[in-house]
Amino acid sequence: MKVMEKKTCLGVIVGTRGFFSPALIGGARKEMLALLDKLGIDYVIGGETETPHGAVESLADAKHYANMFRSQAEKIDGIMVVLPNFGNELGVVQTIDMAALNVPVMVQACDDDIDKVDVASRRDAFCGKISVCNNFYQYGIKFTDTAEHTCNISDSSFEEDVKKFAAVCRTVKGLRNARVGAIGARPAAFQTVRYSEKILQRTGITVIPVDLSEIFAAANKMDNSAEAVKKMLSEIRAYGTIPGRIPDEQVMRQARFGVAVNDWMAENECVASAIQCWESMQKNYGCASCLTMSMMGEKFMPSACEVDVTGAVSMYTLLLASGTPPGFLDWNNNYGKELDKCVNTHCSNFPKSFIGATPEIADLDVLGESLGRENSFGAVKGKVLSGPMTYFRVSTDDNLGCIKGYLGEGSFTDDPFAMDGGIAVCQVPNLRGLLSHICQNGYEHHVAMVRGNVSAVIDEAVNKYLGWQLYHHQ
Repeated sequence: MKVMEKKTCLGVIVGTRGFFSPALIGGARKEMLALLDKLGIDYVIGGETETPHGAVESLADAKHYANMFRSQAEKIDGIMVVLPNFGNELGVVQTIDMAALNVPVMVQACDDDIDKVDVASRRDAFCGKISVCNNFYQYGIKFTDTAEHTCNISDSSFEEDVKKFAAVCRTVKGLRNARVGAIGARPAAFQTVRYSEKILQRTGITVIPVDLSEIFAAANKMDNSAEAVKKMLSEIRAYGTIPGRIPDEQVMRQARFGVAVNDWMAENECVASAIQCWESMQKNYGCASCLTMSMMGEKFMPSACEVDVTGAVSMYTLLLASGTPPGFLDWNNNYGKELDKCVNTHCSNFPKSFIGATPEIADLDVLGESLGRENSFGAVKGKVLSGPMTYFRVSTDDNLGCIKGYLGEGSFTDDPFAMDGGIAVCQVPNLRGLLSHICQNGYEHHVAMVRGNVSAVIDEAVNKYLGWQLYHHQ
């Protein structure tokens, strides 16, 4: 199942202490499950009669919940701790420790009402949350906090907390199980995209390589009348505007290549890819790979240029965090003397929804001049429409022996720029400081971007839970 098709699932723990009113427990439990239902989030929780009031307090309760969570470990992406009252810190922490799921954890504590602090109504969750978090620190359990120290489950701010947490869980789980296709060898001229498979594997990211000749051979064996080829051809013609000067044979060649790549991706269960997009593509097969990459990206399988595998990981991270297709761009041009603006481009392989408009599908511009336009059909061209964006880049650093990255937010602008290909005029606060960080720390000239603001999700997921070294640019 593709990661974007799977509903997030949370294990839910309702903590309690016996001398607080059980009515508070039952109310919080029902509210939380109703909220998860509203947001389309699955959950695993014990029945209301399996433990006293359906909550966790004693060691026996903790063992029961830990066993239940372990039995559904493949399903559970994160754990939600609900504190309707002070809660028993040991019951909560022992459940998570014994379950040993190694998933993100969120801690929510309910507000007290100022006029309801009598013995029967008081919660004291304000204090209890501190005790639970203290135990998490002692046990080395990473956790995500809510925007407010205490909040009502019905608060809109908490609903946003849960949405963000679900995205964090999806991002962490997705990266820990990612299989990335490396299709072809990197262009010899681009040492910048070298990377370490071994460092990626420590997180759980597996790289699956294939020689480009195998993809060409599969494409060349296909009959133009095959159902898969005809279906791909139809999808290509519906995807964008193809100039009348492009021969049908070039479009057909692209369709066969697309089927071959998609078949290989499915066979190897890859969620993202990085492709040798020049010069072997043009010289030995006779088309550009951009269109196939763009269409895969639109179907939530991002694909990076020039066998930039860590670039593909960057794209996949943005996809997991946002739920929308990312683009892959070069930090390419200054924008006059406007120091917080620049132009990011590629030939391009931008997904259609990333551009925000119907693209033109034609031949490569710069590479087409040297490799022959008759060999270069497949570039997806268009100017990216304005709106907020998040940028992200990871790299494996052999000198430090780690995955490192930078992250931030900016915007696509409406400013004109008369260049062919995929064009995005970007505005980034303190752009000079960001570019200095990129240059001083040996990052690639490629960057992944996605529409919307999801930097907080990525920071929480990769910095806190995966332990990657992250620079969050402000």
